[in-house]
Amino acid sequence: MTLVITGNNLTIEDVVNVARHKQQVELHPDAVKRINACRAMLEKKIDAHEIMYGINTGIGEFSEMVLSDDQVKDFQKYLVYNHAAGIGEAMPVEWVRGAMLGRINVHAHGNSGNRLQITQTLVEMLNRHVTPFVCRKGSVGACGDLAPMSQIALLMMGEGHAYFKGELLEGKEAFRRAGIPVPGLEARDGLAAINGSNVLTAMSALMLYDTDNWLKQAEIACAMTLEALKANFGPYNHKIHEVRGFAGAIRSAAAIRKVAAGGDLFEKRLKVKVQDAYSMRSTPQVIGAAHDAVKWARQQVETELNGVGDNPIFFAEENLQLSGANFQGSPVSLPMDMVGAAVTMVSVLSERRMNRLNNPALSVGLPPFLTANPGMFSGLMLSQYTADMQIVEQRILSTPASIHSIPAAADQEDFVSMGMNTALKNFQILDNAYGVLGIELFAAAQALDLRTKLETPYKFGEGTQKAHEIIRKHVDYLDIDRPLYPDHNRMKELVKSCEILDAVEKQIGRLS
Repeated sequence: MTLVITGNNLTIEDVVNVARHKQQVELHPDAVKRINACRAMLEKKIDAHEIMYGINTGIGEFSEMVLSDDQVKDFQKYLVYNHAAGIGEAMPVEWVRGAMLGRINVHAHGNSGNRLQITQTLVEMLNRHVTPFVCRKGSVGACGDLAPMSQIALLMMGEGHAYFKGELLEGKEAFRRAGIPVPGLEARDGLAAINGSNVLTAMSALMLYDTDNWLKQAEIACAMTLEALKANFGPYNHKIHEVRGFAGAIRSAAAIRKVAAGGDLFEKRLKVKVQDAYSMRSTPQVIGAAHDAVKWARQQVETELNGVGDNPIFFAEENLQLSGANFQGSPVSLPMDMVGAAVTMVSVLSERRMNRLNNPALSVGLPPFLTANPGMFSGLMLSQYTADMQIVEQRILSTPASIHSIPAAADQEDFVSMGMNTALKNFQILDNAYGVLGIELFAAAQALDLRTKLETPYKFGEGTQKAHEIIRKHVDYLDIDRPLYPDHNRMKELVKSCEILDAVEKQIGRLS
C-alpha cells in the first residue's frame, strides 16, 4: 500500500516502513498545489529583487552579502558543493531513505519555496530505490543536517554518488539506470533540499522503534530471571503502580505479569522471600521510566517529522517570507539524549539481575556461575565480564551531546544542537544493549534449566516457557564449558531480530 504524503500525520512506523521496508510513497494532490503556489509567490519576489536569505544573499556569516542576478543562478550549486563536507563511511541505506522521506514531508506543507521537481525527484528516488552515498559524520544538527543533506542534494545536479540495485554508482548514472530525470537546481532549490534536521530525526525515529521492541524484550528477560530466582511477585501487583501513577511503570508491570502468568511462582504455589533486592523488585519503575522517556521522545520526533524545519519559511497566502531557526535540532536531540541514557539504565539493571543468577550467595540455590560442575567448569563467569564491558561503553556514550555546542561560522552559528552526535551514539548504545540483554536471556535460560533439575516439578509462566523454547533453538544448554563468543553473538542477533518477542506475543498477546 502506498504512503500518501500530506505534510501531516507521518508516524515513526511510516518512517520504518519506507526507510527499512521500501514502502512506496506519493505526494497528495493538495501538497502539490501548495508547493506550486509557494513557488509562484517566491518567483515573483525574486523578479522584484526582494532581499531573501539564501536566495539572493549569502548564508551564515555571509547573509548580509547581496548577490547579483547572475550569481543567484549559480549560488545554489556552490551552496550544495560547499556543504557536502562530511567525512567517514556510508550511512546505512535506511537512515538516508528516512531523511529523504522527512524532507518530502517538509516540502508538502508548501512553505519551502522549492520547485515541485525537487520534491518529486526525492519521491522517485525512494520509489526506484536510488539511495545517495552519505557520510556518517559532519552535521552539527543546526542549520539542519547540512553536510549529509547536501550529499543527497548533489544527486539533483546529476553529481555525487548513489546506490542502485546494490551497486555504488556515479549519481548521474544511478539516475539514468533508474529512469529519473536530473532536475537541476534553480533559485532556492538547493537550500530547500538541505536546510532541516531530517537525518538525525529519521535516525531517531528508527532508534525509538527499535528501543520499544528492546524494552519489551527486557521485560521478558526480567520475567525469566525472576522465575529462575524464585522472586516475590508482590511488587508487580498493579495496585502498587497505579497508586503512584506513572504510566510506564503500570505498563511494564503488566507486561512482566503477563509473561509469568500461569507459572507456579506467579500463582503463589512456591514459598518466596518477603522482599527481594532492588534489581528484582524495581524493574517496573526502571523500565517504566524508560517507557515514559520514549513516549516523550516519540512525541517530539513525530512533531518534527510533521513540522516545517526550514529557513527561510514562506507563507504564500500572505505573500510573506520569514527567516528564523526551525532547523535547530535541540527539540529532538534533548529527548533522544535521555532515551540513550534510559537504554543504558535498563542495561545496568539487566546486568545486575544476571549477576544474581551467577552469584551462589544470591541465586537461591543455583550452582555457582550456572554450571553443574563448578571448579572444573566456570560456566557463565566470563559472560558477565562481556556484559560489564559493554555497559561501561554505554555509560561513556550516555553523556548528553545536546549540551556540547561548539560555535561555528564566525560565531554566526554560535549555538548548535549536536543532534547528529546524539543519533550516532544512540545506535552504539542500542547495539551494546542487544548484547547485554542477550547475555541475561542466555543466563536466564541456563538458570531455568538448572532450576528444573533441582526442583521438579516447577512450572514456569507461559511467556517464559515460549521465550526459553526460542532461545534453545539458537543456543544449547551449557553442560560443559565451551567458547562462549558464538553463543553471545547468536543471542545478540536473536534479540535484535525480535524473534523471541514475536513468539511470546503470538503466544500470550501484545506486551504494550
